[in-house]
Amino acid sequence: MRTGLGHLLQKARSVMVMTLPALLSPSLPHSSALPILCASVATAATMSGSTVIVPGSVAQQKRALRSEIRKALKALPPTQRAQEDTAIQNIVLDSSWFKSTRGLCAYISCESLHEVDTSRIVAEVLRDANDREEKKRLYVPRVEDKNSHMRMLKISSIKDLIANSMNILEPSPIDADGSQREDAMLATHPVDIFLLPGVAFDRHGQRLGRGGGYYDVFLKKYQELAMERRWKQPLLVALAYSVQILDDDVIPVNHHDVLVDALVSASGVIPISTAALDRM
Repeated sequence: MRTGLGHLLQKARSVMVMTLPALLSPSLPHSSALPILCASVATAATMSGSTVIVPGSVAQQKRALRSEIRKALKALPPTQRAQEDTAIQNIVLDSSWFKSTRGLCAYISCESLHEVDTSRIVAEVLRDANDREEKKRLYVPRVEDKNSHMRMLKISSIKDLIANSMNILEPSPIDADGSQREDAMLATHPVDIFLLPGVAFDRHGQRLGRGGGYYDVFLKKYQELAMERRWKQPLLVALAYSVQILDDDVIPVNHHDVLVDALVSASGVIPISTAALDRM
């Protein structure tokens, strides 16, 4: 059995060496494929009718892929990053699906995390919230603990945000008047769209997050809430730089991962789900 397993691993490595560069997006340098290789060998293989576990769990594969995409993001020239930020935000702001939304959850972009910029989108929503009769409601994430517990709290001004220990802007839980800030899970009106960050994505809707599971846990809870209240399910829209969009089946997934409905890159909108095709 040991000899058979060694042969299987060697064969798997040979196959991965030949196929991995073709699987990765052209935007991700092929030189980055080798570190991923060690963690990308299949987690299980059938030999003589029995299942044999081989090195490379989904968690290990995810960590390896995160590392490679983060390197690609760091290597992205500032001018290209700025151009893609502008293009992505223009696409969102000019779209009918964004203009018609009344309830929006959006992340506050963090430069050190190399996230697609959302500053103009947030500013536009807050301007709508204060200047128009049909006001938009904006909820932004607040991490509560290290157990994947996150809330989406309503803000009406940039002043409602404070920097946490990691220098990421989050809403304070108490409003300026001393009242509890409105929680999206307790609101009487639905959220129409979630604008999501992430490390990598593909055109099947698979999303690789930063590893804490905060968004996956929250999104599942909100989808269950929408179902209970008979609300239309929110559109889950990810914002991505070109180097973050990979070919299909490269991103490792498990049953906890929530698929996104659409991607927005500098090249345009990529609708994935039926809901996105209908509404976008």
